[in-house]
Amino acid sequence: MSTAAPRVTVLDYGSGNLRSAVRALERAGAEVTLSADRATAMDCDGLVVPGVGAFAACMEGLRAVRGHEVIGRRLAGGRPVLGICVGMQILFERGVEHGVETAGCDEWPGVVERLQAPVVPHMGWNTVEAPEGTRLFSGLEQERFYFVHSYGVRDWTLQTNDRTRPPLVTWAEHGGDRFVAAVENGPLTATQFHPEKSGDAGAALLRNWVASLPRP
Repeated sequence: MSTAAPRVTVLDYGSGNLRSAVRALERAGAEVTLSADRATAMDCDGLVVPGVGAFAACMEGLRAVRGHEVIGRRLAGGRPVLGICVGMQILFERGVEHGVETAGCDEWPGVVERLQAPVVPHMGWNTVEAPEGTRLFSGLEQERFYFVHSYGVRDWTLQTNDRTRPPLVTWAEHGGDRFVAAVENGPLTATQFHPEKSGDAGAALLRNWVASLPRP
């Protein structure tokens, strides 16, 4: 097996400051490129789709660089993708913000909607409920991660059969409202929280993901 660092591309589609994600992934052992180039995003060992702000704006930016096509083609070939924050949300079927409904990438069924909690946005450190068999949270089951969001997926609706392995869904709670905090689904992984802002726990989680990538 090659000892070369896996090549990771952080997709640059106009969604906020991406440098912290690049630096965190480099510290996790990856060779990182920040790019909107389709070929670069297709050819890397792992693609990271970050996201901050509004669901509709992120989808508009993603479609502008044909990122939704890149995600779909990578997953069809079993090639890893990691979504972070709104980069996780846009992987679902649709988002609803301020009464406006926007189509997502539809990799998973589900609706991104406003959290039903006394205080929104949800901002700060939270524990998560990781399932048995998780690789992403291996050794991190009791750790806290940093969240900044007002919207989330509050109902997991994906149906599986005996021929498919069910995704591993991690949950979190804010103000009595439960929402999806992370999903591990074959080559597709996503977190609602920001691992790059989650200190040592986030760094270890990114190392777990980078270690799972096929070596060049």
